Amino acid sequence: MTKTSRRAWRVVGGGVGVLALFGLGHVATRWLRYGHVRTRRGPPTLLDRFLPECEVLERHQTRVAAPAEVTFVAAREMSLMGSPIVRAIFRGRELLMRSSAAEERPPQSLIDDVLSIGWGVLAQESRREIVLGAVSQPWESDVKFRALPPDDFAAFDEPGFAKIAWTIRAEPLGPATSRFYTETRVATTDAVARKRFRRYWTMVSPGVRLIRRELLRLVRSDAERRFRTQLTDDAHVIGF
Repeated sequence: MTKTSRRAWRVVGGGVGVLALFGLGHVATRWLRYGHVRTRRGPPTLLDRFLPECEVLERHQTRVAAPAEVTFVAAREMSLMGSPIVRAIFRGRELLMRSSAAEERPPQSLIDDVLSIGWGVLAQESRREIVLGAVSQPWESDVKFRALPPDDFAAFDEPGFAKIAWTIRAEPLGPATSRFYTETRVATTDAVARKRFRRYWTMVSPGVRLIRRELLRLVRSDAERRFRTQLTDDAHVIGF
């Protein structure tokens, strides 16, 4: 083997080693940080009604060059499964968990899609926010979601489950600017469920974060496109 080849293999081997250490470091970090949730400052939110205390809290937001009403409509109507990135992540989960292949579903809006697989609406604020929730055992290979009435969800404590609630919200920053915001909370109902979910979350949290970031990108892009089209149409109406 030539010196160049040996050097190349050392570089490749070193790169693989770095990635392996990075992966192990991420797993260790997620495991140790599990359950350490930063307290949110500010007035109570809709999510606080259903999961005031949780073991996992993921918040993501982005600034959008469109009014809040336009942003919220874009969020409700976007098709998350239309993203190749999201489909690849879900396929990765199937392989990781050895799940049955998911049935092909017709393209539909985000809200219609999640309602069709078992989530339920816990609360909503007209044209600004919607909160969805379900109880589940996400560590199972073929995960199922079960919706509950809002009061039942808040009080649910059957052993062996995770309670998951998440929100999408558009907040006005100005007449033509808004902030799109999503938050997910998870709480388990007993020590066994906590142990199982902690192990599961350590594995899948990178994919979940990527999905949330892709959601932000898709909503921002569609909302800004809708608003530009609206401005163009209004200009045509008044004769510009």
